[in-house]
Amino acid sequence: MKYLHTMLRVTNLDQSLDFFCNKLGMVEIRRNDYEKGRFTLVFLAAPDDAEQARLTQSPTLELTYNWDPEVYTGGRNFGHLAFSVDNIYATCQKLQDNGLIIHRPPRDGRMAFIRTPDNISIELLQKGEALEPAEPWLSMPNTGTW
Repeated sequence: MKYLHTMLRVTNLDQSLDFFCNKLGMVEIRRNDYEKGRFTLVFLAAPDDAEQARLTQSPTLELTYNWDPEVYTGGRNFGHLAFSVDNIYATCQKLQDNGLIIHRPPRDGRMAFIRTPDNISIELLQKGEALEPAEPWLSMPNTGTW
């Protein structure tokens, strides 16, 4: 398993970039706009981690800016921690066998979500290309929120 990123939702991207980059000294690594989903992702790294983050896409801070205004309550502005895993299906099966709920199953062979005992979301991402969709994950519904 490899630590990838921590995601924060921000209400003003320019102000957030000013804070994290201009004041705190973080470096923008990459940016993606998703018109269909109406959001922007900006990945930042600490200066000492920037070169490694450009090569491996980790470790980073992901700022998620939703284009449509939203008030974040109950800690919703903190998104999730993310880890890549060698085999998303084996990892989810092991977690499930140990009593954890897979809140968002890896139906696509790429992504799953679990929660910590304190309800912090953990995103699990398949390392490399997505695996072929497979049962029982393909038919498994979401459970709760993730």
